[in-house]
Amino acid sequence: MEGRALAPGPSPEQIRTLRAENPQARSRDLAAAHGLTEAALVAAHVGHGATAIDPHPDRILPHVAGMGEVMALTRNESCVHEKVGVYSDYRPGEIAAMVLDPDIDLRIFPAHWKHAFAVVEESGNGPKRSVQVFDAAGDAVHKIFLREASDVAAFQRMRTELALPAQAEALVLQPRRPVEGPKGDPSRRQELRATWARMTDTHQFLKMVRDLGMNRLGANRAVGAPHSVPLTRDAVTVALQHASAQKVPVMIFVGNMGCIQIHGGPVDRIVPMGPWINILDPRFDMHLRTDHVAEVWLVEKPTRSGLAISVEAFDAEGMLILQIFGYRKDTPAAPWNVLCAGLPRLEEVPA
Repeated sequence: MEGRALAPGPSPEQIRTLRAENPQARSRDLAAAHGLTEAALVAAHVGHGATAIDPHPDRILPHVAGMGEVMALTRNESCVHEKVGVYSDYRPGEIAAMVLDPDIDLRIFPAHWKHAFAVVEESGNGPKRSVQVFDAAGDAVHKIFLREASDVAAFQRMRTELALPAQAEALVLQPRRPVEGPKGDPSRRQELRATWARMTDTHQFLKMVRDLGMNRLGANRAVGAPHSVPLTRDAVTVALQHASAQKVPVMIFVGNMGCIQIHGGPVDRIVPMGPWINILDPRFDMHLRTDHVAEVWLVEKPTRSGLAISVEAFDAEGMLILQIFGYRKDTPAAPWNVLCAGLPRLEEVPA
């Protein structure tokens, strides 16, 4: 399945007509409503405002650093994370790269950066410029939107220097990989608990569970208290509301296979709207579909500097939607830990 190209859909001209007839629709919503991928929607506009560019982060992000203040957007099916800042302190890596600006904090996995475009869209307020990156299936990995103060000349240089020799209006895409559901092994529970207790860094977690034939959600279910405790589905909303009311700074991780975006600091304006819970702060927005949240876990991981306590939300397929930690830079852990101790808990562990 993984090597088979997707069946052809509407022609690029038909897609451009569709976009022209729905100028206000969000790209993701428009693509989904017509059985398209977002990448196909953008690629259809190559030569009509979009330029296909080299997708590797080592090529793109040094150019973006020169654009000054921009807005970074990373999302998955259930949550959108938007931060305003500068792409300073880019650190390349073959398997994982990073941006470590105080505002734009990213973990990047270059293998999933397969298609990229410099996009100029006309609007009633003038041209909207963006850099949009997609994976092999055509799903958005990361987007960068220029703002009023951004350096447009730097964007133009990037578009010229990174333009691909072949500017195709259609892409060869691969089928999406299915989500790996919860994978645990109750027979290895005691081994999991013992290994978990020996952790000294949160980055050891994924290797630990893989070595035991499990994954994140499966391990959360299997290990038991005090390492992992099930919370009610509304616990993420409760945690955000309490963090706002009590002025407890947090770290919020939202990502996909190609990029994880992190907010570190306070959250202030928490706004429910239909199925969404939103953070609407001056330089940070987040939008979470609460009706997509199927399981929430309170997770404790030992580190050299004490327990790292997180609230972790998963969808019905077992995909991680987001994680919330206490803000750890020169900030005492106690307020976040006390907040977490008061979150609503489930009486039974999900099967």
